[in-house]
Amino acid sequence: MNKVKIHFLGASGTVTGSKFYLETPELNVMVDCGMYQGLKELRQLNWEPVPIDASKIDVVLLTHGHLDHTGYLPRLVMEGFRGKIIATPPTLAITEIILLDSAKIHEEEAERANKEGYSKHHPAKPFYSIREAERAISLFSYGEKDQWISLSEHLRLRFKYNGHIIGATFIELEIFGKLFVFSGDIGREHDILLAPPEHPKWADYLFVESTYGNKLHPQEDVEEILVDLVTETINQRGNLIIPSFAVERLQSLMYVLWQLFKKNRIPNIPIFIDSPMGNNVLSVFERFPEWHKLSSKEYQSMCKHFNIISSYADTWKTIDDPRPKIVIAGSGMVTGGRVLTYLKQLMRHSSTTVLLVGYQAEGTRGRQLLEGAYELKLFGKYYPVKSKIRHLESLSAHADQKELLHWMEDIKNIPETVFLIHGEPTALDAFRVKIGDVHNWHVHIPKLNETKEIIV
Repeated sequence: MNKVKIHFLGASGTVTGSKFYLETPELNVMVDCGMYQGLKELRQLNWEPVPIDASKIDVVLLTHGHLDHTGYLPRLVMEGFRGKIIATPPTLAITEIILLDSAKIHEEEAERANKEGYSKHHPAKPFYSIREAERAISLFSYGEKDQWISLSEHLRLRFKYNGHIIGATFIELEIFGKLFVFSGDIGREHDILLAPPEHPKWADYLFVESTYGNKLHPQEDVEEILVDLVTETINQRGNLIIPSFAVERLQSLMYVLWQLFKKNRIPNIPIFIDSPMGNNVLSVFERFPEWHKLSSKEYQSMCKHFNIISSYADTWKTIDDPRPKIVIAGSGMVTGGRVLTYLKQLMRHSSTTVLLVGYQAEGTRGRQLLEGAYELKLFGKYYPVKSKIRHLESLSAHADQKELLHWMEDIKNIPETVFLIHGEPTALDAFRVKIGDVHNWHVHIPKLNETKEIIV
């Protein structure tokens, strides 16, 4: 008789901070190792050590490179982890970019807080440094998709293509003959840049994301909406600011805007891409053409159409540029990045439009704007919001409820348990009811730090 003990250390009862730890008789495995974002009470959890002995983790498996799935890795190393970090080559490329960018931001924020004295901590320290991020990166080990990788005598894993972002997979982890399937984040059926997700065929234990477990994406005409917004921006001699995730969303927006220009549906309005991390992610698209739909020629032509900003000095030049313009800058939920500088300077003007794209987690500035905030706290001070706020959901990289159900429909067996993770409470509960109605499967919604023992 063999026991597997599962620890739900993140993305349990909430959307972010994905961490699932499995103690098995042969190896201890963590699936994803993300940071919390959003609500302050969640962000504060980032500073607490994981409630397990990090030095006993043998391997970390990553479903994809987003910060809420990878951003805790340097802290895990600081806490004693010395094992392998395994993921697909593009996921590790994205993770390296994200960790180094995140570390740089942490260092800069600590420096600014100490200089301007707005931190409660004296001195303010970065969550982790570039050097600490590099220590985590040194533990990376590649795993190709569709190939079984042996971890020990009775443990093996396989990465399966999942859409969502470049390199993203769901993970099949076989433990003593039982299949544990971790969905990661599931992509869209009709993505602009990516193929549809593959579907699991068997799952004894299924861990499935529920970000949009209670919603269907609206049938929006993305091109028409963008044409209207660009026309309005030009007529008002204003600014269209699009906070965007550096991975996938940025490239999708670039592609749509480039296509609109090629079709003569929008004029040659200046479009600035101000996301150092996003620029690096573009190079990942170039390196891994088999993971997306863009040809090398299309990729090169698209990139030439945009003004790519690299230096912070150019950020200020762009802000001061009096021409009507589009600015796409990170981060997507307005939690940090260069977009904060643009908003600080430009959201006081009624001629500015802020276009929010995709999911805005509880407690983020993006959610505050979506819910009609009249002021926003940036760099320790409040700034008025006079700009128009628009929301475009259909460019979301996450499957909606219908697509999530479609992703599960090829599973031939009846899973012993379906664990719903990565969702806010209302989404989790609605999805629990829906799965019960459609499949009559046993569904469980784990709480944060809950443990579950399974006999395999």
